[in-house]
Amino acid sequence: MPMPLSRPVYHPAGHDEALRAVLQDLRAGRWVSTRNLLTETPDWGLWTQRTQILAAAVAGSDVVRAWRAEEPHSASAAVLHTRVLVERALRAHRAGHRQTNDLWRDAVGACSTAAALSPEDPVPWICLLSLAQLDEGQRWDEHRVAPPEPMLFPGPWQLLAEADKRDPGNREAYHRMLQFVYARRSRGPLTEAYNFVQWASASAPAGSPLHLLPLYVRVERYRRESGNERALDLHWISEDATRGALRALELWFDHTRPGTASLLDLNHLAHALWGAHQFHDGLRVFRALDPFFTTVPWTYRTHSPGDADAAAEVFVQARARCLAASRGPG
Repeated sequence: MPMPLSRPVYHPAGHDEALRAVLQDLRAGRWVSTRNLLTETPDWGLWTQRTQILAAAVAGSDVVRAWRAEEPHSASAAVLHTRVLVERALRAHRAGHRQTNDLWRDAVGACSTAAALSPEDPVPWICLLSLAQLDEGQRWDEHRVAPPEPMLFPGPWQLLAEADKRDPGNREAYHRMLQFVYARRSRGPLTEAYNFVQWASASAPAGSPLHLLPLYVRVERYRRESGNERALDLHWISEDATRGALRALELWFDHTRPGTASLLDLNHLAHALWGAHQFHDGLRVFRALDPFFTTVPWTYRTHSPGDADAAAEVFVQARARCLAASRGPG
């Protein structure tokens, strides 16, 4: 019988051991290992994931600026610099900072520079998609393009198409589009979000992380309803919730290598399977996660959303329930 699972820990790099080592260097102001890692990154999906994590970790420092000063023609440095500027603009927007518009403008300019240096890279277009959520009134023409299907909404569809052309089904690109929908409709029903994720996942191939998108919208609805008892009953043990969790397991988890998967995706799937009382399948995902976890979505099951310790406790309880079910009675 496998040993009991360990106490979960959070690390943005998760199972990506190479990225964990590089993050330590970059936070200490050393960028050479970052350059080497990005040079060796084999595909756009992993490139997107690594650049996002690296930029979030050093958005408050000038280490990437130092790299660009040393290697001004480096496409990798330009992309990571763009990532940092976008992260700063998004953080300023969330904080209601008066410099948000200036940071936004700088980030848009960096996107253009990075796209020119590396025209095959989806990340500059993903960054523009990220910034689209700041245009809350959809004043920019590129943020209110007609949708590809009548049931969808006007939005930055051309930006998504550019990212999709370079890396079809890119996980972050579609999540950024979903965040745009949330910003467009910050209150009320999530009809537009549901329509979008159903459209996105319907034609996705087996193994695509787009099959996880409906689970995210379900969690967002639960969060907006403050996790009341009615939401609990309807969300997690309904036929629709169970079908969605099992579909994501079959079409994504069973076709992917968990070691390279997004930690957020694995946590959302484990959470959905546990909530739907699919404990045996849930345990498979918990084992793939070991020893890592993310606070979301578990934090929404606590009385203190944002408390990492409380989220970890819910995670441990859910995992223990799945483990107990796998052992059977007695």
